[in-house]
Order: sequence, then structure tokens, then C-alpha cells
Amino acid sequence: MIEGILRFSFRFVPLFILLPGLGSLTWSEEIAPPRVIYSNDTTNITSCVSPWRNKKDGFLDEHLRHTIREAAGADVHMLQPGLGWIPWWASEIYSPEEHYGVFMKKHGLEKPNAYGRYLLKGGDLVQTLAEECEQQGILPFVSYRLNDGHHTRKLADSLAKGRPDQTMSRHYWENVDKYRIGEDTKEWDQAVFDWSFPEVVDHKAQLIEELCDTHDFAGLELDFLRHWSRFSPSRTSPLERARITTAFVKRIRKALDRKTYKGKRRWLGVRVPAKMEIHPDQGVDLVQLVHESGIDFVNLSYTYFTMQTDAVERAKKRIPDTPIYLEMTHTTLTGKAMSGSGTQPYLRTTPEQFYTTAHLAYEQGAAGVSFFNFAYYREHGIPELGPFHEPPFEVLENVGDREFVARQPQWYFLSAGRNDPVLGEKPLPAVIKRNEPKTFTILAAPTEYQKNDGILRFRSSENISDREIQVQINGQILEKTSFEAQPVAHPYDVWLGDEEEFACFSVPRDLIRKGENEIGFLVTGGIRVKLMYLDLVLP
Repeated sequence: MIEGILRFSFRFVPLFILLPGLGSLTWSEEIAPPRVIYSNDTTNITSCVSPWRNKKDGFLDEHLRHTIREAAGADVHMLQPGLGWIPWWASEIYSPEEHYGVFMKKHGLEKPNAYGRYLLKGGDLVQTLAEECEQQGILPFVSYRLNDGHHTRKLADSLAKGRPDQTMSRHYWENVDKYRIGEDTKEWDQAVFDWSFPEVVDHKAQLIEELCDTHDFAGLELDFLRHWSRFSPSRTSPLERARITTAFVKRIRKALDRKTYKGKRRWLGVRVPAKMEIHPDQGVDLVQLVHESGIDFVNLSYTYFTMQTDAVERAKKRIPDTPIYLEMTHTTLTGKAMSGSGTQPYLRTTPEQFYTTAHLAYEQGAAGVSFFNFAYYREHGIPELGPFHEPPFEVLENVGDREFVARQPQWYFLSAGRNDPVLGEKPLPAVIKRNEPKTFTILAAPTEYQKNDGILRFRSSENISDREIQVQINGQILEKTSFEAQPVAHPYDVWLGDEEEFACFSVPRDLIRKGENEIGFLVTGGIRVKLMYLDLVLP
């Protein structure tokens, strides 16, 4: 980058738009749609081991600046300022002094955590975000979690002790019995608040409105996935949920429009499940959000995973003129937890999988891609999750280039992910009995740059080396081939599976077509086969 030249750009869009609250059309200058959005959950700074932080330092402004600098390959740095319950900025609605100095002390909690100490000293994460992004030539966005449930992990224990956890706001603790979705205090789906109560909606809106009025940032994302549950199904109908949600987002649009960013209209977007079948449960109607609430972009997410589907194409059919982004993460598959929440082994997303996923998204009409949980290649949790590595930050530099991603080796896959209602129905995991054929459909978009034959791998959670398996793709039977732990070389030698857990087949390059490819799987000898992952690699 030439020093002094900003990497992002504004474009002047001479179009008439109807601004919320106005009765006539007006001209508007708009920010050009970015190609690469990097979402920073902030908490990775203290939960991950990084080369630039001493654990003894707690949390410092400089730590946040480091996370912005290392991800400078992105066009947008999108900060998640906490869980959305306790403001991680200079707030008058619910100040650090009120939370840590009054509310926490009232319940005998005298020692603030690292973020509390930072806030009590006058720290303001959103202000720091804007300052550092200005220096790096990156657009500063904020992602706001609408109903996060991380603070409810200890709810049952807190209720038994009659004392809140430090991550619980006064509003949550004092209304936990009144507004909670359900009775089960150990389930996030039930421990978060029900938005059918106007007081719940109003409280969240006031916090976001304050942020919009007091801080300079280029865009705001409303996160409908932290946590995905916002309504009790017994209290509201899908139409009522959509009405409440659409009105809320319209209210935030008005607040966002009270200021501009460098004279340009600020962007408003939503992070929603890529599986749109769950949208009615959330009150999410993308058409209404575009035409009535005034959102500018949609970020499609598989919550924790990188997945390859036709989600972008399906969303574009509903809202063809709205920029769509596909979210990608650090993992494509998780296993069974070893010792509680956060201890699941996880298969790292490789650079080629990022590029292939982006390539598929672009082919479906995506304006760009976004990244979530990208920092978690680094050491965190328990040692058994390792070995750990630095995240592949070079991906951020390249993934926005459509021609570049089309030239790379293509690594397609289907994954069991995990049992999560947000992921909806999936072809995996699957139990395939002998002599009962199973068909899988995998999307591909090969280009002239992938010239060599490929490999198709099926992964089980058990030894399947004694099974006799016949596989065909697009009607042609494939020949078995030797196991390759890394069909394309990468540094992430973690939970790659053992040879006896795989069945591998050679794939002639000319068999793979653009679009859907049908894979037939038949067990002809031995007992049933359990599958949790399959991939197709064209080098």
C-alpha cells in the first residue's frame, strides 16, 4: 500500500433514496460495498495467546490496535464491543462506574475483570476502533449482539447463590425471571430474553442509539445469531415476530442516519442464519428489512462454521439488489467435547477452503465475504485442542480478488458441523447401511486452472478399513486410491483423522461440472458406515 493512500474507497452514487422519517426523496452519497469484512469478537485478545500480548497486562488499547493492524488485509474491521448487555464504550445509559462500582459491589464482586479495569480507566473500544482504522485506511464497523447468551453459562449457579456473574448486566439480573424465554437456566435458548416484551426491545434499542449518536463509525451490523433465539414460540406468531423485528431495525436505521461517516451515509446490515428456514422463528423477514427498515447488506452465517451451500443464491432471489456476504470461520467440523463447553476438537479451515468457499459465493452473486472467529487458530482453551498456529492472515489480502480465488486449488466439502438448530437439516452426519445407496450433492465451480485429477475422501468417526465401498460421481464409478492426510499442503496438522477412518477415491478432472455434482455411496461389504465429513479436492 502506498503510504498515505487509503485502501478503501467511497463512491458517489447519484440515486434517489427514501430516507427513513422523510416524506420526500433526497440525494445520498454512499460507501462502495467492501469486498472483505473482518469481524473481531474482542474477547480473543484475552482468551488467545498472541505474539504481541503479555497475559499480565490484562487488556490495553494497544491490544485492540494490534488486532486491527494484523487484519489490515480486510476492507472493513467490524468490532463486537462486548456481549451487547454492558456497554464497552463511554456510556451514560449504563456506565462502567454504575456496573462495576455500584452494581457489582452491591453483590460482593470487588475485582473487575480485564475489560472492566480498562473501562473504569476511561477506555472506549469503539473510539479506539475508529482511530486505528483511520490510520490503517480501513472502514470501521460495529457488530452489535442483540441477545447474546454467553453470560448465561453460569446462570443456574448465580441464581442458586443469589449473586450475578460479572458478565451479567443489572438489566439482565434484575429482570431475569420476568423476561427470560424459558425455565431451563442451563439452555441459552431459554436463558436469554424474550423480545415480545417491549421493555426488552426498548432497552437494547436505547444502547444502540446511544452508540450511534456518540461515536463515528462507517457501518453497523445487527447480530441475530448471538444468540439466535429471541422469542418464545408460545407467546408470538411468526407475523408478530417479524413486525417487532422490522420495527426495531427501522428504529436503528433512523438513529444511524442522524450522523454520517465522513459525509457518507452509514451502512446498516444484519448477520442472520444462512439457513433461512429458521428466519420465521427469529422474526427475520429479509424483504421487509430491506424495503421497510432500510438495511444495506446481509451477512449470511453458519454461526460457528465455514460451509459451502447455495445460501447466497437463495438470498439473492429474495433481495436481488442488496449486497450479500457469506461468513467464513476458523473451522469446518468439530468433534465431541473433551471436558465441557469450548473443548471440542476442531478441523481448521485451510486457505484453499477459504478461497474455494469465496469462489462459490462469488459465482452465486455475493458482494464479498466476511470472517468470524478468525483468531482462534491461536492457542486457547485446553492444550489438547492443539497444536496451535497463527491465523492465515494472508487470506485476507487475497480472498477479495475473484480471479485469484478462481486460480487456486479447489477444496470442496460437506460437513456434519455440529448439532445446532441454526444449521438446519444437513446431509451429514449419515449412517449408511449395507446395500442401501446414499446420494450426496456437492457444489463445485471448477475453472480452467484446475487441470489435474482430484481426490474424493470420506471420513468416519471409526475404523472403516474393513468395509467394501463403491462410489460414483455423476454416474461414473470411481477407483479407490491411497489416503492423503493433506490433499493440498497446509500447516494445520490437527485432528486430521487416521488413515483407517477414511475411504479415498480418485476423481478424473473432466467428471466435475459447474453446479451440483451427484455422489453415490454404496456399502457392499461389512457393516454400516458412519460418515461425518467428505471432501473433493481438485489441485
